[in-house]
Amino acid sequence: MILVSSCLAGLEVRYNGTHSLDGRILRLLEEKKAITVCPELLGGFSTPREPAEIIGGDGEDVLNGKAKIIERSGRDVTDLYIKGANLTLKKAQEVGATLVVLKEDSPSCGSSTIYNGEFKGKKKVGNGVTAALLKRHGFTVTSEGKLFEFLNEKE
Repeated sequence: MILVSSCLAGLEVRYNGTHSLDGRILRLLEEKKAITVCPELLGGFSTPREPAEIIGGDGEDVLNGKAKIIERSGRDVTDLYIKGANLTLKKAQEVGATLVVLKEDSPSCGSSTIYNGEFKGKKKVGNGVTAALLKRHGFTVTSEGKLFEFLNEKE
């Protein structure tokens, strides 16, 4: 089973109430090869919500207590992101996920890039907190942009 970010399936759960529909992922869902998850909603956020970025590192640093996730207004939401990451891990374990496809650039879901913490639209290399936690537990995590490259390698 493939676990995918809900926004990639067209669900309007992103911070700004939009989605990032990817038709290829929608087909995986229709073929019953994938199920959706939104770490932010699992963590207790609503939609829409204030944008947040990791300050002082990346998702690994958040898990190690060395960085925080802060909303644009300055509110520390680290605990909610960690809660969502843990609940996503639990779901991945329960469904026996063989692959996890998460929305790139997110402070939760980014699997290779995240925003740099300045709220200026600039990105840096790093994992979001959910991606980092899943990788720590041995799950293969990729982004929507790399999903089909990965599937082609496995065939």
